[in-house]
Amino acid sequence: MAQRTPESTTDGLRDQFLIAMPSLQDGYFGHTVTYICEHSEEGAMGLVINQPLDLTLEQMLRQLDLEPTANTSRQTIFRGGPVQPEHGFVLHSPGNGWTGTRKLGGGLALTTSRDILEAMARGAGPEHALIALGYAGWGPGQLESEIAENAWLVAPANHAILFTLPSDQRWSAAARLIGIDMNLISQVAGHA
Repeated sequence: MAQRTPESTTDGLRDQFLIAMPSLQDGYFGHTVTYICEHSEEGAMGLVINQPLDLTLEQMLRQLDLEPTANTSRQTIFRGGPVQPEHGFVLHSPGNGWTGTRKLGGGLALTTSRDILEAMARGAGPEHALIALGYAGWGPGQLESEIAENAWLVAPANHAILFTLPSDQRWSAAARLIGIDMNLISQVAGHA
């Protein structure tokens, strides 16, 4: 199966994983996997899916004066990116039409309105959900330039990695989707 490239689809890198190369030593993006929600000539927006915060959904709901059900207590909240870390984003499987929902590729949606959290508190939220505070953003051409400079690998998004795999295994698992063992890649990018 061929890997999609920005030229092979009108959605660009939408519904793809960005996997940080070992040489990317950025304090924020080192060893990250980012799900790309939007990508166009105006830039890109994504959510980092493997940086858990010391915050659970139960704690978040209580901070919002919502009483959680027992099944929400252990779900981890993720640091989605350095942009607008005070804003919440719920990446989820299809469900009821919440107010701030935008359909993405790959059978996923992104919701930014409180009503989805209210539904989750009642146990009526989407079947699968990843909640993140903040997002990662790139300006026009910036992400393409970083990929050309070998900062990132690109792989098709995978729901099992997004929603069920422990966060500390997501980086290596995402790279394996395209046949790459991150343990065998040098920390320093070379040039031929």
